[in-house]
Amino acid sequence: MTIENIATVSIVIPCKNEDGYIKKCLDSFVNQSYPKELYEVLVCDGLSTDGTQDIVKEYEKKYTNVKLVLNEGITAPKGMNIGIKSSTADIIIIFGAHAYADKDFIKNNVEFLKKDSSIGCVGGPIETLNSSIKGKSIALAMSSPFGVGNALFRYAKKETFVDTVAFGAYRRSVLDKIGYFDEELVRNQDDEINYRVIKSGYKILLSPQVKSYYYSRDSLKKLWRQYFQYGFWKVKVMQKHGKTASLRHLVPMLFVITNILGFLLGMIFKPIMMLWIVEVITYILSNLIFSFKVSKGEKGVLKYIPIIFSILHISYGIGFLEGLFVFFVVKSKKSIENNKKISR
Repeated sequence: MTIENIATVSIVIPCKNEDGYIKKCLDSFVNQSYPKELYEVLVCDGLSTDGTQDIVKEYEKKYTNVKLVLNEGITAPKGMNIGIKSSTADIIIIFGAHAYADKDFIKNNVEFLKKDSSIGCVGGPIETLNSSIKGKSIALAMSSPFGVGNALFRYAKKETFVDTVAFGAYRRSVLDKIGYFDEELVRNQDDEINYRVIKSGYKILLSPQVKSYYYSRDSLKKLWRQYFQYGFWKVKVMQKHGKTASLRHLVPMLFVITNILGFLLGMIFKPIMMLWIVEVITYILSNLIFSFKVSKGEKGVLKYIPIIFSILHISYGIGFLEGLFVFFVVKSKKSIENNKKISR
């Protein structure tokens, strides 16, 4: 059985403690337009302590193509890999429990993979949602180029080839060739595997026809932690592949560095202080302009969005800097010490 003929599909959903979202997610997949006998939904649960497993078990009883898979390794990449290894399908789609899919999500992914054998992965822009005022503000900021740079899977309106997608649909043959998800990475597993997809000569397609919906955080503290981890683990991906991050990953770090150095050196050199003040004023004005732009027509969000933009940029930048220190400086020192012990 081949993709060009008729394709079987496995939806792999790693999750833990998602009792507030897993129903919506599963409902979207049991009501797909793709033939039910051709796809399965594998919920790889990382030993949830809430009611997530009970909810999945109810769906498992009702729908023959929904299965609960226990992920004793707990982390997301281990859950992804357990799901992939449990499947024999032609196409593997990685999805999130904190999201739900359009009814044609599977069908459109399969159609794009059928059209062009050079495409190894397909994905679509994610529409970010939240019902609370603070959560809606986070969703709007995360869907803005000012907030997330050229991360096109957050807001793209046109079909294009990209360097990464979220909720990717992969040819099984591609995953078997390049390997599965890197279980060492707490975050950025999709970035890392998508880098290997492209390195192996395949293309990654982003199409607005592949629609999904993601519930953003509604806590500024959780958002800070999320983007700090994105920055931190991006450095680990760089270290693994010996490749410099793209500009969008470096800008937040440069922003943090120039502000720290601008303030400190500006205390000694007046011209540097003037340059730093110009940078700060430029950022504040840009932040406010884009905040007004994205909040247009939405009540109550303007008081949060400027803060959220700053959190996205500063937390990622600080996380990236800490990642550089941990993965390059600290580990380099440990390597030198180990080599000294061996040579004695």
